Amino acid sequence: MTRVKRGVVASKRRKNTLKMAKGYRWHRSKNYKAAKEAILKAGKYAHRDRRAKKRTNRSLWILRLNNALRTLDLTYSKFVALLRTKSIEIDRKVLSQMAVENPAVFQKLVEKVK
Repeated sequence: MTRVKRGVVASKRRKNTLKMAKGYRWHRSKNYKAAKEAILKAGKYAHRDRRAKKRTNRSLWILRLNNALRTLDLTYSKFVALLRTKSIEIDRKVLSQMAVENPAVFQKLVEKVK
């Protein structure tokens, strides 16, 4: 029977795992077992935080809008209610960018909604 040299797939998998763990601290970048665990955990954190980023950005937009609206004697909740009654559909991101970058245009929009 001919000799079969093994370990190509396994060593490739280990090499790729260690490549993914490059830049991690201490034994997590050099030790395969620790690197595998670190990569799994990093993937979980990345998945969780992609969702959390959306939540935090939305709350930031709402805070900015509320701050800009209070200078115009209006609150965020009343403003959103007025937008719904006038059936104006602009998302919070665009509204907050408008409030920060173009306050004059934002003020015209608020006057139109009122």
